Amino acid sequence: MQKRNLGKSGLTVAPLAFGCNVFGWTADQATAFKLLDAFVDSDLNLLDTADVYPVWHPGNVGGESETIIGNWLKKSSKRDQVIIATKVGMKMAPALGTENLSRKYIFDSVEKSLKRLQIETIDLYQAHTDDPVTPLEETLTAFDDLIKQGKVRAIGASNYSGARLKEALAVSKAAGLARYESLQPEYNLYDRAGYELELEPLCHKEHLGVISYFSLARGFLSGKYRSEADLSQSPRGTGVKKYLNERGFAIVDTLHKVAKELHSQPARIALAWLIARPGITAPIASATTLSQLEDLIAAAKLTLSAAALAELDQASQ
Repeated sequence: MQKRNLGKSGLTVAPLAFGCNVFGWTADQATAFKLLDAFVDSDLNLLDTADVYPVWHPGNVGGESETIIGNWLKKSSKRDQVIIATKVGMKMAPALGTENLSRKYIFDSVEKSLKRLQIETIDLYQAHTDDPVTPLEETLTAFDDLIKQGKVRAIGASNYSGARLKEALAVSKAAGLARYESLQPEYNLYDRAGYELELEPLCHKEHLGVISYFSLARGFLSGKYRSEADLSQSPRGTGVKKYLNERGFAIVDTLHKVAKELHSQPARIALAWLIARPGITAPIASATTLSQLEDLIAAAKLTLSAAALAELDQASQ
């Protein structure tokens, strides 16, 4: 399994990231420990989380995912085998209306994340969403200072538009500050245009790493959702409805066809397509069972033929 450079950060990651947003939500701590052990034992190393995960679950306040990862790191002693990516800037609970990318908020949040994760340095610290109010130079200066202090190794952006990402990179260059070395966009076989038209050319030009989220379109590309009646199968089902259309079903049908030819599974094929895309460093995918994790591990080792890639490209246009 060939590892890839994450931009110019100096971080080298395996071609698939584990989405840890499920920890403290649909996967309890005991389950998370098993999943993390199996993930790392398979030579995969990138763990993606956020301070806010999973605040949406009743009773949670945010930080539950980081806390579980921190407890696993302490128990397993596998800190040197993983790349920890977390994020800052989204609303925690109780909602105080103070979330932003100001220097004060970033400095306060990073200490809390470090404590929950039980580590001294965050490998990749990402702005979870754009803050149109705080000046980019203030945000980037704060991140730059955290790198100088040894609390963060590299920084990345998530959910930025092409225009704002380009502006942020220009600010870093002009002021001599650390720059965003990665982007985390929504990208999968169904949701292509938002990334490919505006962000992909910029990431390629600036040599940024790309860690895509919703890689399986909230589970739709696994093939388990064929009608609205199927949406009750999962807590994520409510977000799948938009995919239930002619184009969505054509993509899934093609995934099934390619999977059958390769004696594989649709989810593996969908992830392998992403891994094969030029410029994609590591798509993010989640698992709540060891059998689901097997699909992720298999996808990281699967190479699709040019014919299969072309067939999937055509179905998803």
